[in-house]
Amino acid sequence: FRIFSWLDVVSLCRCAQVSKAWNILALDGSNWQRIDLFEFQRDVEGPVIENISRRCGGFLRKLSLRGCQSIADGSMRTLAQQCTNIEQLNLNDCKKITDSTCEALSRYCRKLTRLDVGSCCAITDVSLKSLADGCRNLTHINISWCENITENGVEALARGCSKLKSFTCKGCLQVTDRAVSLLAQYCTQLEIVNLHGCSNVEDTGVTRLAQNCPKLHNLCISGCVRLTDVSLAMLATHCHLLSTLEVAGCTQFTDAGFQALSRSCRLLEKMDLEECVLITDATLIHLAMGCPRLEKLSLSHCELITDDGIRHLGTSPCASEHLTVLELDNCPLITDTSLEHLISCHNLQRIELYDCQLITRVGIRRLRNHLPNIRVHAYFAPVTPPPSTGGTRQRYCRCCVIL
Repeated sequence: FRIFSWLDVVSLCRCAQVSKAWNILALDGSNWQRIDLFEFQRDVEGPVIENISRRCGGFLRKLSLRGCQSIADGSMRTLAQQCTNIEQLNLNDCKKITDSTCEALSRYCRKLTRLDVGSCCAITDVSLKSLADGCRNLTHINISWCENITENGVEALARGCSKLKSFTCKGCLQVTDRAVSLLAQYCTQLEIVNLHGCSNVEDTGVTRLAQNCPKLHNLCISGCVRLTDVSLAMLATHCHLLSTLEVAGCTQFTDAGFQALSRSCRLLEKMDLEECVLITDATLIHLAMGCPRLEKLSLSHCELITDDGIRHLGTSPCASEHLTVLELDNCPLITDTSLEHLISCHNLQRIELYDCQLITRVGIRRLRNHLPNIRVHAYFAPVTPPPSTGGTRQRYCRCCVIL
């Protein structure tokens, strides 16, 4: 009987068809503590979820309905009433879900620790206020692309759910500086924060986050275009555990900010600096000296980077021991010389070279001779003729030959 508890949904369903005895054993609620329908069947209807809820009852601990767009509030209310011990619930991209579902979860599912309602577009501040009242054990929440959520909802959540360790709200344009400040004030155990595309967040919010959340190790502020080097300096001062930092599109960051960061945050393993258009080779020199654990680095569209910066990176401790991914696409000053500097990066698995017009097939072939298992993503195309009017930034043809 115990062996059934180790089987996934598909295997249990197959076993249930073997015989009546196996059917009874396989469909016993105690075997259905963890259910993920994303890989199994995403077009499930509400009655199926209601049947699962009644069969599993208090045994169900973890349920993923990600992408099940037919599921609505009525079925979720049944689930909340029947499965009161549920701890992890993924409703990402369940478009029909509204505040009514979160109100039911708040009332019946007090043990809930992880909730994903990303892309549930009908969710509003009402949901966060309900969760703050009834689900005070929440440690992880994802409200990405819930565009109706404002700073009022985040404030309620922060006050009620002080155990939060992970907060993800990509694309929530109404999440402001004040919202992030309040989150930092009440949720000091935060370790993971994703504010991708929250363009109204400014230095004050990131400063409060850095000052109040010393355990922060994973931060995404990509697309937060109002941020300056002040944010990087505060992270450098207070967040020495940072291992992942994503700042793509933060166009006001400069070498000075990354110099401060590299001096203090020596545990950094992944950095996304795409479109940090002001940084130069100086940033790479600082990272090479200060971040010995760096594994993944994106410098896409950092158009001031040259071969000299790659030389410092390629000869650094991080490159020879740890660097696995390097993205250099749309770095127009990079030449084959950079590839020669990377030959000693024995763990390098992937390099992006799209739109690096000075990179040649010969240079790539030479790199592959030294690193035969590396995946090189590049193409060769003629430069697009400059437009008669408009900006001076050179654009390239997107007709590609993938290597």
